[in-house]
Amino acid sequence: MPGTHMPTVLVTGTSSDAHTWNLVYLQLLLEEWGHEVSNLGPCAPDDLVMTTAVELRPDLIVVSSVNGHGHQDGLRLVQVLRARPELAGTTIVIGGKLGTDGLRNVGQVRRLLAAGYDRVFDDGDVNAFRDMLARPPARAVS
Repeated sequence: MPGTHMPTVLVTGTSSDAHTWNLVYLQLLLEEWGHEVSNLGPCAPDDLVMTTAVELRPDLIVVSSVNGHGHQDGLRLVQVLRARPELAGTTIVIGGKLGTDGLRNVGQVRRLLAAGYDRVFDDGDVNAFRDMLARPPARAVS
């Protein structure tokens, strides 16, 4: 339809995560839900994610981790992304296995949110992710 905006999403793994199945799954899910997806794949360097995001200006950036280093890599990545004024209003979320101990860590979630993520999905809750897509978090830009 002319004039309709298909939401755009940039999907990426973290710089140290070589897993791909999670990224393919997210891409297929998002496309099924009516989003246009660019997928950077595994082991995406922070600078590549940032330059691609600045170029594409997606509505949403989804960072996924399976190797358990999502918290560490995710903190660094979101700081790089939020340092760019062009991305100040972009919704950025992270999910997957964020720590190596396999336990949900409320402190890690709080640090990721404080660093600039709009939502953290560390429990694989696809329904919560879909609900967020229906009502993306509002980001105040100053």
